[in-house]
Amino acid sequence: MTTGQDTTSVADLRTDCTADADGRLTFALRAPSATGRLLLRLRPKKGQPEKVLHTLDLEPAEDGRPRAVLEPEPALAEGRWDVYLIPEPGAPRQRLRPGLRDLRTLVDGHLRDWPSPVAVRVPYVTRDGYLALRAWLRTAHAEVEGIDVTDRSMTVRARLHGVTFGAGPAVRLRLRGAGGAERTVVPVAEKDGRGFSFTVDYGELAGDAGSGNRVWDLSVRVDGETSVRIGRLFDDVADRKDIFVLPAATIGGAVVRPYYTVDNDLSVLADRI
Repeated sequence: MTTGQDTTSVADLRTDCTADADGRLTFALRAPSATGRLLLRLRPKKGQPEKVLHTLDLEPAEDGRPRAVLEPEPALAEGRWDVYLIPEPGAPRQRLRPGLRDLRTLVDGHLRDWPSPVAVRVPYVTRDGYLALRAWLRTAHAEVEGIDVTDRSMTVRARLHGVTFGAGPAVRLRLRGAGGAERTVVPVAEKDGRGFSFTVDYGELAGDAGSGNRVWDLSVRVDGETSVRIGRLFDDVADRKDIFVLPAATIGGAVVRPYYTVDNDLSVLADRI
């Protein structure tokens, strides 16, 4: 497939986007005369060529506007997907700006059980004002349902999706970096084998803060072999890191603060004073 080179988008090249409870996304262009196809491009890592493209046919909706539908399957690879219009074969592609984003069905995503593989897509606006999708695709996931923070600890309530607890469950806090230290906490599991809670003592993490920043990544070991990352994916927030800022505590000569990473996973930062 030939996609041509990127061109500067015109101001009115916008599309509304609606999400439904089944994970389907509908794009409705605000340009009635637009033709061609939509292109979703998995954003490559810096310095790498683009490799993964997905196209959607445009068809007229009841109101006459061109519309494209992204079905729940096949699932999109994990990463960030940029949205373009290809007006005709071989024509330069044009990046789309967002119109109305109706994501109400995503807000309560944590209230239902997600099967394996756990596939999530959240439309969002990039920093430079374009429409993009944030996708996650994981065999299993542990969704944070609440975090209670004190001046000495944090207590996390979460629920497994795509997997249930087996023998020997444990929450793992692994110090980021080669040869990082590891701490384990035994969670309190609910009878359904999915819900659980655990408390992390900040004193244990502060003691390993060293002379600078240390980051502890949290996952839960559901049996003797399988570990699942803990985070928050099931709502309409594509980037939690700078939006949900959790309280910090000073203990043992370090400032300790739980936070969400750029992938919306839960980690803890211990910064030696």
